[in-house]
Amino acid sequence: MPSTTTFEPADLVGAWTLISASATDDLGHRDDAPFGKSATGSLIYTADGRISAMISHGGRAPLSSEDLSIATPAERAEAFRTFNAYSGRYTLARDRVTHHVEIASLPNWVGRELVRMARYCDDRLTLETPPHPVDGSPRSFIIVWQRLR
Repeated sequence: MPSTTTFEPADLVGAWTLISASATDDLGHRDDAPFGKSATGSLIYTADGRISAMISHGGRAPLSSEDLSIATPAERAEAFRTFNAYSGRYTLARDRVTHHVEIASLPNWVGRELVRMARYCDDRLTLETPPHPVDGSPRSFIIVWQRLR
């Protein structure tokens, strides 16, 4: 199937696994591993309009304790910094999917709309973000997902 810029919600429905990610800053510098070399991710779209997205950076160190309350502040900060998750509803309009965030690891995202430019081809979904601040400078992300069977 050729690359599609207008697709139906049914094209999104299902479970997806992270294949690759890249980030480009406002000067055009590209990072082909913005979440580390072995990043993992899960993306789920349901037929009734729900989304759940998670990305875990590669190389995350385990905490010194399974009891989060006694892990060091530095360990907790690093665990938070290296895991992104959110859930909510989604809407699709031609080549734009909008994630309406209801719960998120980053509290600032709750209540926001995260717009993604979407392309679909051969059970691969590519989502591109508009520029947003990361580490003090604007970056756009291209994230490629493979549909799970």
